Formats: sequence, C-alpha cells, structure tokens
Amino acid sequence: MKTRASIIFGLLALIVALPLVMRRESATTSPRRADDRLVILSPHNESIRQEFGEAFAAHWKQTTGRSIYIDWRTPGGTSEIRMVLEAGFKAAEETGRAGIGVDVFFGGGEPDFTSQAKKGRLVPLRVFDSQPALFAKDGPIPETFTGERYYPADHVWVGTCMSQFGICYNPDVLKRLGIPTPTTWNDLGDPRYAGALALADPTKSGSVARAFELLVQSEMQRAAAMDDGWANGLRLIQRMSANARYFTDSASKIPQDVGQGNAAAGMCIDFYGRSFAEELTSKSGDPRVVWIAPLGGTTLSGDPVAVLKGAPHAEVAQDFVEFCLRPEAQTLWFGKPGAPGGPKTRALHRTPIRRDVYTPENLANSTMPDAKPYEDRGNFTYQRELTGSSFNTLRQLVKIMCIDSHEEMKSAWLAIRDAGMPADALAVFSDVSRVNYAEFGKGDPLLDGTDALKAADRAAELGEWFRANYRKAEAIARSKSKL
Repeated sequence: MKTRASIIFGLLALIVALPLVMRRESATTSPRRADDRLVILSPHNESIRQEFGEAFAAHWKQTTGRSIYIDWRTPGGTSEIRMVLEAGFKAAEETGRAGIGVDVFFGGGEPDFTSQAKKGRLVPLRVFDSQPALFAKDGPIPETFTGERYYPADHVWVGTCMSQFGICYNPDVLKRLGIPTPTTWNDLGDPRYAGALALADPTKSGSVARAFELLVQSEMQRAAAMDDGWANGLRLIQRMSANARYFTDSASKIPQDVGQGNAAAGMCIDFYGRSFAEELTSKSGDPRVVWIAPLGGTTLSGDPVAVLKGAPHAEVAQDFVEFCLRPEAQTLWFGKPGAPGGPKTRALHRTPIRRDVYTPENLANSTMPDAKPYEDRGNFTYQRELTGSSFNTLRQLVKIMCIDSHEEMKSAWLAIRDAGMPADALAVFSDVSRVNYAEFGKGDPLLDGTDALKAADRAAELGEWFRANYRKAEAIARSKSKL
C-alpha cells in the first residue's frame, strides 16, 4: 500500500508541477555557466521577477565574486502554488526526501505562508539574527500594523512589501452613468452600478478572499452588535455582487476592463490599480483608472518571503531573504524606472515594508511621491478574533450566495431596482438569516471540513435557499411594477 501511495503521490506531484517545470525563466546567466543556483517559487509578475532577479544577481556577484542562475518557477497564483507545495511535500514525505527541490517561496498573502508554516514546511530565517535592528521596537519593520502580522514569532517568514485592496474606477464611465466618485465599499452597492461592476472570485485567490473578509469585518466594527455587523457585511456583498458583470479568476482583468470602459469600477489590489492607471490614459493624458483605499475598510497586509524546508541551496536562499530587506531592494518596489534606487525597466508600483525608506529623497524618485502608508488614516485595525476563523467559510459563502446564484441574483436585483427598490422585496433579497454569525462566524465545520461530499451537500443546500429567495424577491418586485 505504501508503494502504491508513493506512486500516486509522485504522479500527482508530476501532474501539478508540469506547468511549473514548463514555465522556468532566468534573469541571469545560463545554468551551465553559473557558479551558483537559486530556485524560487513565486506568483509575482514578470517585472518583479526580472528586477529582483537581476538586482540579486548583481548583489551576489559583488559580495561573493560568483555568478548565479536564478530559476524562477511560476505555476500561477497562490492557489496553484498551494497545490504544487501540497503535492510536492506529500511526494517527498512518501519517498523520504528532505524537500521539493525549491529554495524560496516569494510573494503571496500572509494566510498562505501561515498555512505552510503550520505544516512545518518553512525554516527559521537568518535575517532575524543577522539584522536584529530591523525588528527592534520602533524599528523599520513592525511586527504588526493595522492588525496585520508582518512576521511571526517563530521567524519563518517576513514581509517584504505591503498590499492593500481597494476600489479602482473610471471617471468618465462614472460621469456617464451619473454615479458619484466612490469613497467606501458601501458605495459599490448602489444599484446604479448594475452590470457595471467588476469583481474577482475569492475561492481562486487568498488576497481577494481577505478583501471580502475585511469588508465584512469593517461592517462588524461599525455595528453595535456583532450579529448585525456580520449580516450588514453579507448584505453589502450581495448588493455588490448583484451589480457585478462577472467574477473573474484573473485579478489584472478588473483594472484593465475599468480602464477600457467595460466596467465602471471594481475591487482591485493597489499595485494593479496603480499599474493600469499609469498605462491607460485618455487623449488628454488623464487617467482612465483611478485607485483609492476605501475609507475605514482596508488594511495593509504583508507580502512575505520564506525559505522552504529542505532547500537545496539553503545558504543562498537565506542571503536572498536578507537582500530583499536591504534598502536598495526596498526602493525597487516603488522607484521610478531609471531613477536612483529604482527598477531598470518598469515600475513595480508596490509599497515597501520598511518605514525608513519613505524619505523625501526616495519619495521624490518614486511612482508614489505622496505615499505614507504608516500614516494613512483610511486604514482600520484588523481583529483576527472577529472573522479569522471564518476566512474560508466566507469565501465559500460568496461563491454560494453570489457566484453560483449569480443569474437569479442579477435578475432579481434589476427587477427590484426597476420597481423603485420596494422594502418587502429588498427584505427577501437580503435575507441572510440562514448564515448568521452565531453559526457561521467561527467557520462552518462542513464547508471547512475535509469531506468533499459533505461540503458539496452543504453548498447545494445553502445555494438552493438563496436562489429561492432571489426568485421570490423578483416575483414581489415584478408584482409591484404592475400596480
């Protein structure tokens, strides 16, 4: 049985890792000519890989006198990376290998790194001993900020830059639709956005799932009672989803569609919003994409790096982590291409984690001259105890009540809007009592469980309940229209 299991896991690892093997690249010398090698698994885009690859290769040559080949492995986003790690480490366990042939995990959300750490797949980082001043009290890298953790107590990962989910919008489209400029998540629930909002599927992306979690928690922090805030958050997600044209698997599709006028606004991570704001402009030079952080509705989450267990080039991997936190690497994240300390070819539009790099000189040479993330009053403090346990349940609920039921939801929403938003139809449409905070706020054991059949049955049961509500709400609204 053990041999059979080994074969199965080996085949699974091969199938999952095939795209990864086929998508290798290097910003440095060829592997046969290089003195050293580093294998990095990353969801980062090509610009980040190129800039950090070339910068680290130059640093390595300067400090060691040796050349290096950086083997980037890019199977896709964090969902695909999670599959690769799962299959790879299971196969390694079955065959008695120490690791999976990869040195560094670079980029993604804190939940992804925390999950891998809990499974014992990350090793302590040398940087905490070699550069303790970075993590001193009031030092450049805080342990937590806005309730988000930038490194754990066991020091197996550390944030290198920060990410923030917000709203991107097209000023011209908003003007044409007669919609005021959005400033909060609630603004995206306006029925005037019907068919003009772009959203992403939270089951395909951990960062998107965190954005929906933050949306719910921001409502909970404003409400007098946790139950009411939870319900308000789910209702807001319903209204936004009813306005959505689609739920995409590709995070970059949203700001692109907004910039091209195919959507008025959407949920978008900061660096995609800033990138498309720079690329897509009108004939007069005005941006077609504007990105904002919704007031009181977002946090600054860390984007980490870690060394994997059994890394074949462990010392080089540790040096790469140390390099990522050096000032010259930090300024790559937000520097202007060609400017002192900036990237060579293309702006990365990311927010550095070190607060001491936000100097007047660096900001003057950056693409974000007004950036002061540690002073942003629009942030709120994330409280993990409120919604942290329901992270996976929430992303499944969005799929169940909004994505799987999207056609029924949109049809009901349009009927309600056209009928003048009657209160009785809205009450049925917005009924979330079946998924109340008392039962789902700490995570649903069936949706979060390991039994796929029970999870599917639970999803089907809840999905039919929501679809029935949407059909009933539509019927009420249409009866009002006939009066």
